[in-house]
Amino acid sequence: MFRSFFIAGFESATGLNQRLQWIDQISATEHDRRIDRDYAMISKIGIHVARDGVRWPLVDTGRKYNFSSLDLLLSASEKHGVEPIYDLFHYGYPRDLDIFSSGFIERFSSYCHAVAERIKFFTDPPHYFTPVNEPSYFAWAAGDAGRFAPHTFGRSFELKIQLARAAIAGIDAIRSVLPRARMVNADPLCRVAIPRNRPDLSEEVRHFNENVVFESWDMLSGRLFPELGGSPSHLDVVGINYYWTNQWEHSAPEIPLAPEDERKWPLQDLIRWVWHRYRQPMVLTETAHVGKNRGPWIRQATFEVEEILNEGIPLKGLCLYPILGMPEWHDQSSWARMGLWDLVQTQRGLARVPHRSSHRALRDAQHRLEGLGFDPTGIPRTLASDRRLL
Repeated sequence: MFRSFFIAGFESATGLNQRLQWIDQISATEHDRRIDRDYAMISKIGIHVARDGVRWPLVDTGRKYNFSSLDLLLSASEKHGVEPIYDLFHYGYPRDLDIFSSGFIERFSSYCHAVAERIKFFTDPPHYFTPVNEPSYFAWAAGDAGRFAPHTFGRSFELKIQLARAAIAGIDAIRSVLPRARMVNADPLCRVAIPRNRPDLSEEVRHFNENVVFESWDMLSGRLFPELGGSPSHLDVVGINYYWTNQWEHSAPEIPLAPEDERKWPLQDLIRWVWHRYRQPMVLTETAHVGKNRGPWIRQATFEVEEILNEGIPLKGLCLYPILGMPEWHDQSSWARMGLWDLVQTQRGLARVPHRSSHRALRDAQHRLEGLGFDPTGIPRTLASDRRLL
C-alpha cells in the first residue's frame, strides 16, 4: 500500500492545553523550519512514508486559507520521495469555533475540501488522509478531563459523536475532489484488566473492552449510529495507536500493566482482535517507548508484526511515532525522549541527534521483514496474501 512498511510520525498536535497555553508541536520541534532536512533524514534510512500534520488553525484563518505550511510539506515530500499521510485535525481547531455546533461540521468539511483541492493541484495519486486524529482520546481529554479545548466535563460521548460527524463530512468532502483517496483513521487501541480483588467489575471491564474502545471506529464504519452516514468505505484503513501505557487495571489508567502481568495481551493479539472485528486493512499508526526502552520496543513490535504478517493479515505499515523527541503537551519546558532522534538545543536551533540503539533496532527490523516480501530499505513488494485479503 505504501512506499515503505515503516512510517515516520511527526507529532503535529495543536490546541489549547491543560494550562490554557496554545501549543504547536510542529513549530516546537522546528519541523516546520526543517521539513526538507527531516524528510531527507528519514529517506536516508529507508523510511519513505510520513504521518505529518496539516494544521487546521494555521490553514483556516476564518477569512481565507493560508496554504504556506502545507506547500512546504508538499515540496519536501516531492523532493525526497516521501509519501505523506495528511493529518488534518490533531486536537487544535480555529479559536472562533464552537466544537459542538453544526457550524463546526460545515467549517471542517470546507477546510477538508480546500486542502484536497490544493493537494490535487500539486501531487499525483495515491493520497492518504487521517481526517480526525484519535477521536476517542480527544473526546475524553477535551470532553471529560478538561485537558484540551473546549475544556469541558461530562460531555465525552457527545463530543465523540460530533467528531464522527466531522470525520464523515470531511471524508465526503475529500472524496468529492479525490475519489480514490484512502483514509487512515487512527485511534488508540486500549484494554483494561479486572482488578484481582474486584470480580464484581467484570461486566464494566467487558463493556469497555468490547464496546467503548471501538465506538469511534464503529461510528465511522456504520456499525453504530448508521444515521451518521458512516460506512466501511469511510472507515477504510484502521489505524491502531498503541503504546506501553495502553493497558491498565480498571480505575487506574495512570498505572500501565507491568510487562510481566499475565492479564496483559500481546500486541499481536490486539491486532488480531481488530482484524476479526472489521476485516479491513490496518496500520500500526503510532507506537514508541521512551529513553532506553526505545530500541527494545521496536524489536518487540517487529516480532509481533512478523507473526501477524505470517498469517496473511493485512497490516500495511508500522509508524514510529513520534520520530523526533518532543516537548510534553502540558509542560512545554519538559521534553520526552522518544523517537529515532533526540532534539538538542544549539546556537543554530534544535539539532537532530540519532538515538543509536533505536537506529540499530530499525535496521534489524527492516532486514527481518525482507523475508516476508520487503527489501532492506523497507519498500514493499506485492504479497499474494495482500491481494487475497484486500
